[in-house]
Amino acid sequence: MLVVLFLVAAPWWAGRAELRLLGEIYLYLSLACLWNLMAGYAGMVSVGQQAYVGFGGYMLFALTMFVGLPPIAAIGVSAVLAAALAVPIASLIFRLNGAYFAIGTWVIAEVFRLTFAQVNALGGGSGTSLPVSIVKSLASSRSGRESLSYFLAIGAMILVFVSIYFFLRSKRGLALTAIRDNETAASGLGVNIWRTKLEVYVVTAALTAAIGGLIFLQKLRISPDAAFSVNDWTAFVIFIVVIGGIGTLEGPIIGTILFFLLRETLADYGSAYLMILGLVAILVMIKAPRGVWGWIAQKYDIELLPMRYRVQLDK
Repeated sequence: MLVVLFLVAAPWWAGRAELRLLGEIYLYLSLACLWNLMAGYAGMVSVGQQAYVGFGGYMLFALTMFVGLPPIAAIGVSAVLAAALAVPIASLIFRLNGAYFAIGTWVIAEVFRLTFAQVNALGGGSGTSLPVSIVKSLASSRSGRESLSYFLAIGAMILVFVSIYFFLRSKRGLALTAIRDNETAASGLGVNIWRTKLEVYVVTAALTAAIGGLIFLQKLRISPDAAFSVNDWTAFVIFIVVIGGIGTLEGPIIGTILFFLLRETLADYGSAYLMILGLVAILVMIKAPRGVWGWIAQKYDIELLPMRYRVQLDK
């Protein structure tokens, strides 16, 4: 709790560069937690979550520029629109399994990218910037806008993390874990597999779109290649979850910290930076298939955020 309060107070002790970096960390952690919910708990390995990141970003621009909504309200509306759009998409890609499901999600993301690249009102393939009047509506000063962006980022991270924690601790979370472990057995016990996965997919889509809106609210400019970047919004997120520990709440936290430490240390090495990230991922998957946190939890039998239900026998 003290750490959270310390981070919330960052605008009073951190510089502009530190605030932007911390905000980026919070948003990546949010994306990692959401992807982990889908893949680590629901067993839906998606490589197309950039579809909803980009959709949320573009809806932020469209709703503020053409509808006149305030940016924060536009982010909320974009989340609702993403949830509505996720329902027909789910009815399509849920017909696929395994690698075919992953490829299907990537294809959907490419359809999104190509579609928005044709919207001339939003800059077409070259993109557009958020008008100055909309930017200034957030706060009168630059420092005020940066502080607001920071508070939105840390608020979104806390909301995502707490929501996932309590969801996994609920009966629906238990059903989700049963589906991940054995769909046939879960179905035999009365779990509605399709509905449970749909709920997770729709909620994840909505929250991912909201995070996408916050990302491009910070950037103030959007383009199809940036909004629907598979490297930035899916590959790096998968890297974070895999090295941290998939199927755990602690894993994305550890993975995000390690990812940004590596990025800040190796960013000056150009393409070698990506090669080193790949090498790290391979080594972790070989030496610790359950990720860094999974290795620590297994070795020392600790669980900071307990999700498992243990059977206690009376002596």
